[in-house]
Amino acid sequence: MERASGKETINVLRRLIAYSGKIFHFSRDIVTHISGQRRKPRISTAAVVKSSLVLFWARMGSSNAWERVGRARFWQGWLQEPTFSADTLGRVHALLDTDGLRQGIHDVYQRLKRNKALPDIYGLGVVVLDGHESHASYLRHCPGCLQRTIHCEGGERIQFYHWQVTLLLLSGAPLGGEAVRLFLDHEPQWPGEDEVETALRLLARVIPAYPRAFDLVLADALYAKASFFNYLLARGKHALVVLKEERRNLYQDVAGLFDHVAPQQGRYRSRQCCWWDFPDLLSWPQVQAPVRVIRSLETYAVRRQLDKQDDPQSSDWIWVTTLSPTQVPVERAVHWGHQRWDIENYGFNDLANEWHSDHVFKRDPGAIECFLLVAFLAYNIFHAFLARNVKPAARQSKTQIFWAKLIAAELYGDLTPAGMPP
Repeated sequence: MERASGKETINVLRRLIAYSGKIFHFSRDIVTHISGQRRKPRISTAAVVKSSLVLFWARMGSSNAWERVGRARFWQGWLQEPTFSADTLGRVHALLDTDGLRQGIHDVYQRLKRNKALPDIYGLGVVVLDGHESHASYLRHCPGCLQRTIHCEGGERIQFYHWQVTLLLLSGAPLGGEAVRLFLDHEPQWPGEDEVETALRLLARVIPAYPRAFDLVLADALYAKASFFNYLLARGKHALVVLKEERRNLYQDVAGLFDHVAPQQGRYRSRQCCWWDFPDLLSWPQVQAPVRVIRSLETYAVRRQLDKQDDPQSSDWIWVTTLSPTQVPVERAVHWGHQRWDIENYGFNDLANEWHSDHVFKRDPGAIECFLLVAFLAYNIFHAFLARNVKPAARQSKTQIFWAKLIAAELYGDLTPAGMPP
């Protein structure tokens, strides 16, 4: 923090850039790995990626909004070359090398891991796997769009949309710090395939790139398939997946035991829980190992706004996992089962509502993929900066959007409106 003329000025953007350079060697290492398909480019790939990064850090929401601050003095020092148009930003992203962007995300992970900023959770590395619709339209589409028929009052309409499967790394909180979540990668879903097929293609790329980053994969009920479990088992990984399908033999077998086996009493946060734990089940022979089913019946109260009375509520959760009771007690398994929602609460919702990642900066499948990878890179660096570089006293009572607005204010503060003296 700097103080000038009795007013407190926080140069968040410059501190964030300094942090990314000192810790991740961003301009020296990460940007130099990213290339494109252009021949003899007038505008460097590094300048385009740096500009896109600031676009997301400042939460500008569109390339046109980013272009409006192109006259800010900040860019001269950050890019070391002239700025360019919004059309150029989108066009170059359509030609970027995705491998270089993924390598940059990996470099951020690797440096944080070496600095012990990503401790395991109860001794295991944990990731969340889930699919997400980035955007949809009835009118505009590109060669990478999926299609579905929507039944409306006026008849059936064809909707075009993009769907990606994403992997989010969870971590514990370092001593005296807060937990950092990192987006590791994503994979677009292709026409004619289901989400699990897309997820397996994603894992086939991520596991060799991050061989020791995670031991356990959390996923929703869609991933309760033998092919998914066997794929992870063959690579020394475990799965913990929501179990909902009542037609399954596994579900029917354990459902018949709930009334005959006394539950274990427990607690998850403020909820009173009844836990059932059934290990070494062989009711799913398609999986190449015994599985374990855990049920958590949770009761809690929600205060009604109208009469301020507590309204009793309950929720019933069932998971299937390859983790044994000796590896993970039921309490930890329940905790991880609920952490699956981190990818929604801290990932997809945050990216769409605050980072504007659902905006189509350029309607091109390559550009859509690259903009999202840059958003992941910006997200990872930004959250590492807040957690590891900003003191807890400075973070207290301030939301993440507060810091983003300070970044945007630095850019707008460099501008002098036309007709006004500098």
